[in-house]
Parts: sequence; structure tokens; C-alpha cells
Amino acid sequence: MDIVIISEFGEDYSQSDNDRFLYLAKMLKEYSDDCNVEIITSSFRHTIKKHRKESAAEWPFKITFVDEPGYPKNVCIKRFYSHLVWGKNLEDYLKKRNKPDVIYCAIPSLSGPNRIAKYCEKNGIRFIIDVQDLWPEAFQMVLNIPVISDVIFAPFTILANGIYKRADAICAVSDTYCQRAARENKKVKDTTTVFLGTELATFDRYATEKSILEKKDGEIWLAYCGTLGSSYDLTCVLDALAILNDSKLRFIVMGDGPKKDEFEAYAKQKGISAEFVGRLTYNEMCSLLSACDIAINPIAHMAAQSIINKHADYAASGKPVISTQENDEYRNLIDEYQMGFNCRNNDSVDLAEQLKILVGDKDLRDRMGLNARRCAEKRFDRAFSYRRLKTVILEIPE
Repeated sequence: MDIVIISEFGEDYSQSDNDRFLYLAKMLKEYSDDCNVEIITSSFRHTIKKHRKESAAEWPFKITFVDEPGYPKNVCIKRFYSHLVWGKNLEDYLKKRNKPDVIYCAIPSLSGPNRIAKYCEKNGIRFIIDVQDLWPEAFQMVLNIPVISDVIFAPFTILANGIYKRADAICAVSDTYCQRAARENKKVKDTTTVFLGTELATFDRYATEKSILEKKDGEIWLAYCGTLGSSYDLTCVLDALAILNDSKLRFIVMGDGPKKDEFEAYAKQKGISAEFVGRLTYNEMCSLLSACDIAINPIAHMAAQSIINKHADYAASGKPVISTQENDEYRNLIDEYQMGFNCRNNDSVDLAEQLKILVGDKDLRDRMGLNARRCAEKRFDRAFSYRRLKTVILEIPE
């Protein structure tokens, strides 16, 4: 079987890269040598806003970098143009390539997948989508101007709906995203939700490595991992820490993004002990997160995120989580496994109160941490959960 995996926002494809589609490609090749697998991605690396070089590792499948102009910021006109060009170049590449049996396509972006959806429909190629985020909903949260935003983003909604409608199978990283896609599709009866997750065996190996920071006696570390942007309300966390005014608390912020300088300046203004360590390799993140005591999930009001990368890593680390996320799917997961506290969104007083409970009760932290790890083993371990994606691609009867 000839399988093409399309993922515009691939990372560095090194041996330590925790990318969902890289892991899936490895799993497919390990399942059968008869699977010819090719990953098609962009020549431009979204996370660092730079054009990439060749893959940093050798893999038993092909990785193709399709040209994309690039863009300086997550939300800008150049980004939309860049995606348009990439989509055209992607279609041109596929037209020159032998027709695959299956195309497994990450959503977003939209312009490339829209072209591929039509290409598959025209050529009788099985088209499977894997919804990672909701566009244009995520952009509308950033540019939320009543009426005007709806008009601006209407063409993107049409693109998204067209992709969802043409899919022969729907996979996604959450039930929320599956339901969104399925509303537009009349031919797919059963969708497949598989959390982004992580491979616990790999996480655990990295977790034993020496942390890049050293913890002082008596310190309690609060961890945040991920993008420093508009979807993440670190300001609320810093306000809560200012309310607590507890000298033993240290906020460890792992990641980078457009609001890094703003958050860092605000932490200094508030007199918070915060360490902004920047973007880390996955193994560095695993070891530092595992050295922390409490994980923070400060999702902003009206954010489109559902189940995301950090949820898997937080659970894998066995740390209780304090969450401001409004999405019911993750809130229900926290309640079901009793692995932390859901707080009111954008309420630093409530956040401070829940933090105070965990900070003052080590036994509770330990119990909730064990529950978080149990959740990781049941719901987030790729070694088991990704078998469902393999089953969908290869049409193996369950």
C-alpha cells in the first residue's frame, strides 16, 4: 500500500522529535514492509519561523519538503499567502508523483488540504483527515471583532467545511474536533478520536535525565509547557502567584512565542520568581517537567483548543494539573481521573485558592499525580492509542 502523510507543520524530524505523524509513519513501516510511506511537509518550519535544512535523521521512509515562502508571525497576511503558495506547490508535487492509495492529511492548514481533498475526489484516492486544530475558529479568538471577524473568516470556514465534507474517514485529537468535522460530512458514520499523546516509555527514559535547572531545598515548582501566545493566559497565573506571595514557589516556563517578552516583563513587574527557559528539546522538557511539582494549563477565554500536546506530557509526568480551560472535554478528563482542579477562567483569585490547596498538601499532590499518570497510561500512551489510527489507514477490521 502506498501511503502519503501530509503535515505542513512538521518539526525537525530528528530522532527525538515527538511529532504525531512521524510516529505514525514509523508504526506503519514497522507493521509491514509492504507499506510505502512518504511524509510531505513544508520547507518552512512554523515553530521557529525559519526554512529548514534536510532531515536530521535517517528514516525508513521518504520525507519530502515542499517549498513555502514563509512568514514572520503566526497571525499576518504573509502567513495566508504562504499557505496558498504551499498548497499550490503541494498539488503540483502530487500530480507528478505516482497516485497513492491513501492520503492521510493533517488539518490545519486549509489551502493545501482543500486542494488535496479535491485531488483525491477526482482521482479516487482514499482521503483521511486528522484534525489537529479548528480553523478559522482559532484565528477568530485572536481577531475577535463582532461581525467583521465573521466576514473576514467566512472564506476559511467554507474551505474547512469543504475539506470535512470530502473526507472518507475522520480522525482528530479530540472528540470536540471530530464532532466539528462530522457535522459537515454525510458519508462517514464513525469518527476516530486519538489524543496527540506521547510514548510513555520514551517520556520515562527522558524523564530520568538531569534537569537543566537545579531545585533548591523547600522550593515548589509550577510548570508551564507550550506556546507563549494569545491562547495562553499566563498573566492570570502570574497574578495568582502575586496574590499568594509565597517565596517557595517558582514558576518554570518552557516554550517560546510572540508574547514571551510581555509575559517575562509582567513577571518581573509583579516580583514573581519565574524562569523563562525558552524552547527546549523534547528530552530536556521531559526531564525539567518531571522535576516540577504542579502543572499549569492556563488556556485563555474562548480559545479553540481541546485536547493538546501539553495535556499528554503533564499526565505522563505524574503531576497534578491546575487548569483554566473552558473546553468540557478536558475539564471532564480532570474530574474523571481526579488529577487536579478546574478553575474559573480568567479568575486569578480562584486560581490562587486552588494552588494554595495543592501547595499546602503534599499527600494530595501525590495522589492526584498518581491519578494523572493513570490517565496517561489509559488515554495518552501512543504505543497503544495510535494502533487505532493504523487500523483506519490500513482498513484493518477491529
